[in-house]
Amino acid sequence: MAMPLPVVDGPNTDEARRAVNVLNRLADELRRRETETTRRLDYYKGKHKLCYASPEFRDYFADRFKGFSDNWTAPVAAAPAERMNVLGIRLPGEQETDADLAEAWRFADCERGSSEAFVVMLAAARAYCLVWGTEDDEPRVTWERPDQAIVAYDSDTGERIAALKLWSDDTREYATLYEKLFVWKFARPRYARNGYSVSGLIVPAGSDVVRSAGPEGWQPRQGPNDDTWPIPNPMKRVPMVELRNQTLLDDDPLSDIAGVMAMQDAINLTWAYLMNALDFASLPQRVVMGADVPKMPILDENGQKVGERPLELDTLINERILWLTGDASIGSWPAADLSAYSNVIERAIEHISAQTRTPPHYLIGKVANLSAEALTAAETGLVAKTGERITYCNSPIREIHSLMASAMNDEEKAKACRRSVVMWADPQFRAIGQKVDALMKMKSMGFPLRWIAEQYGLEPPEVDRVMAMVEEQAEMDPVNQMLNGGAQPPRALRAAPGDDPFAVESEPDA
Repeated sequence: MAMPLPVVDGPNTDEARRAVNVLNRLADELRRRETETTRRLDYYKGKHKLCYASPEFRDYFADRFKGFSDNWTAPVAAAPAERMNVLGIRLPGEQETDADLAEAWRFADCERGSSEAFVVMLAAARAYCLVWGTEDDEPRVTWERPDQAIVAYDSDTGERIAALKLWSDDTREYATLYEKLFVWKFARPRYARNGYSVSGLIVPAGSDVVRSAGPEGWQPRQGPNDDTWPIPNPMKRVPMVELRNQTLLDDDPLSDIAGVMAMQDAINLTWAYLMNALDFASLPQRVVMGADVPKMPILDENGQKVGERPLELDTLINERILWLTGDASIGSWPAADLSAYSNVIERAIEHISAQTRTPPHYLIGKVANLSAEALTAAETGLVAKTGERITYCNSPIREIHSLMASAMNDEEKAKACRRSVVMWADPQFRAIGQKVDALMKMKSMGFPLRWIAEQYGLEPPEVDRVMAMVEEQAEMDPVNQMLNGGAQPPRALRAAPGDDPFAVESEPDA
């Protein structure tokens, strides 16, 4: 028996206040995660803040190297993600992927969306997918960032009980809370910080975020196509799915680049030192000997000289001038060994490769006549790592397809999707000769042609097209036509014993 919906007459009912409490709890947790999530995504995009080994180096060269970053976090996260390609989903008892769900997956642009979500999941540890239906019973699929979406779970069963999407524009903050029975939409004036005015409310500079349960609090928001508030959830399930990276039996997934960021800071710092050394080594050094340190005049408010002060040593260093007083002399001034810097950078990159199971040729970019077997062996760690990440994504992808089937009003298929098999492209890249040779041997062992086409890497629609071509070609084969009772075989095959098979038959009379 279906559970009756709670009665919600307005924003002041107990049910509405309960929804606001859930919203605020999820929003607090989302903001707690926001700092680290933003930092990880910034590192992936190459937005690194340069770290300094000493205050002196920071004071002299902070502006010179502002905005510089060498980015090794991007290939570490992108290498597995580029090998994670969903081909479709095979329902229990079926031999092929479901054509309707595969078409809906392409129609919703999930090929691109899932690819971006896998990168975000590997870099930031989380990504989200939201599924809803259209008026035409087509699934609408959007892939959400981990700094704008969050899912809550039942602590006993692990089942999704609520999900929140939170975003803002210049003046307002918007929230949509998804539960099993209702979808709650809220809005409020954006938080005020540092003297910024919101709806006439002035906040002193440096104060904390202002929250108010009164006029500045959450208010019901109704979209142009919404007939009621809140909206009844026709799926009777939370329509947002979380894609989580590896966890340690807890609710804190790991980021693939979390351990790389500290090494990335060290590499960037070494690059800054190297370029600084190159800058000084590329220009002649000027030495003043046997003279007193120059002095700067001190002027009063009328411009009259009232005294002198020695020129600061920092100014001389910045001007690349070494000032020696008295009878000092220079015996030798050897150039700095710049290879020490590059050696440190190379060793750091090698450490990143080993720690993250990223092939060295992905990072260093040097391939010296390696055979196909050697390249395959070098990518063994990456292939195994990608297989692990695929394992983490199997359950969310099944749930996404189940929600898509619910949006298409096919509850039987939605239930079957939870027990289905997700079909992925082969994460191992091989030379074309290697792949064809292996597939030919499997064909000789009796593997069917459709399976061979799938293992080759063709997507399900292409597999169907190839099989149709094979059937068409077989129908055009004269031997097959003869065996199927079609065209007559040649006369040489129809000649009776003792007859001349090459005799020309006379044409019948008109």
